[in-house]
Amino acid sequence: MDVNKFSVDDTNEVLPSLENELQIESVLENTDKKIDDVQDLKGVHSYIGLEADEIEKLLGKPVRIDRSSYDYDWWIYNEDFEQYIQIGIEKDKVVTVYAIGDKLDLHPFKIGQSLKEIENNIPLTNKISFHAQNNSYRFELNETEMLKMPLVELDHVFVQLYFDTFTNKLSSVRYMNSETLVKQRPYELIYRGDLISAKELIDEEWKEVEKGNQAQILDITNVIRKRHDLPSLKWDKTTAEVAYNHSKDMNQNNYFSHKSPTTGGLADRLAEGEVIYQLAGENIAALYVDGIAAVEGWLNSEGHRETLLNEKFTHLGVGVFEKHYTQNFVQKWE
Repeated sequence: MDVNKFSVDDTNEVLPSLENELQIESVLENTDKKIDDVQDLKGVHSYIGLEADEIEKLLGKPVRIDRSSYDYDWWIYNEDFEQYIQIGIEKDKVVTVYAIGDKLDLHPFKIGQSLKEIENNIPLTNKISFHAQNNSYRFELNETEMLKMPLVELDHVFVQLYFDTFTNKLSSVRYMNSETLVKQRPYELIYRGDLISAKELIDEEWKEVEKGNQAQILDITNVIRKRHDLPSLKWDKTTAEVAYNHSKDMNQNNYFSHKSPTTGGLADRLAEGEVIYQLAGENIAALYVDGIAAVEGWLNSEGHRETLLNEKFTHLGVGVFEKHYTQNFVQKWE
């Protein structure tokens, strides 16, 4: 029996002054509740397992296609933030879906629903056991994960519910088949047999993944800002280069901080990158499964949330290097 545990930590910085560190202490809570049948599963839930051409008939051609680090490609539909959805296609079949648009049919869930309301209809457990490819797996969620991103299995589809813990409302939903869930391993995992894993990527493939994560972080940040009646942020290439260099620096020099041993703090890096700004802020994260999870993580940390939802910011540059993520926000001089 093997145990695999992934942990994350993140901090944020806003110039002229704001520093916050997030530390999570978790307690495992046991429950024996089991989920009964949920009738009339439809809408986005029913997309898992569909052929790629069936998705194209339903949604049309994607605006773009982003590579992931988990063997599937994301089909991105971002033209209407209220219908924002990402469809994960592997070998011409849907293996995962990420849905954050307020107007999407996520039955039996709904964006904006409270955790209590969902629990009244669907029992949530901190242990999820299943078999995949003749192997046995059990994910165990800690107390914090049960509040922020509980997991439920409905009709052989695994549904990850991302909550905004400041409003206690459902922020977004991720659907996965069993193999994709095991590849991502977003919670503590105990298993017997073989551990299903995504294929290892070469440097050029990672560059494609990073580019996709950067674009998705911009998209999802703007969906969330619109939800809070804030203006969308425009992409800033120069700021993005500064953010990318910091993510790469943290990864390659094995540290996690706003202050680099070699390039200094955010103000130093922006000055070196010749970014002209009135106000600037930074969110960083590491070890999240992807950009989606990083944004939802920032949303649930007070300091990062303040940066993400700061009405003064006008532009955003995102830099991702493997699983290090940096958001640099700037307010341009008018």
